[in-house]
Amino acid sequence: MANLTVVIENDTLKRARIRALEEGTSVNAIVRDYLADYAGMKAQRDAAINDLLRLSRRAKTRRGNRKWRREDLHQR
Repeated sequence: MANLTVVIENDTLKRARIRALEEGTSVNAIVRDYLADYAGMKAQRDAAINDLLRLSRRAKTRRGNRKWRREDLHQR
């Protein structure tokens, strides 16, 4: 990961820190997520998630919607 220096007004940063704290996150995480979205990374991640969900649905139909039991998954 790279570091980035950004100049922000003190009052703006203070309000952003308070809001981020209220939301249980950090200003760093908000900026990182925003830049990933801006750079198109979110679209790639969303496409990968949709592909995974599509494959999951397809796998379910091949197995007859079998319901797994905990005992089946953890047999020794």
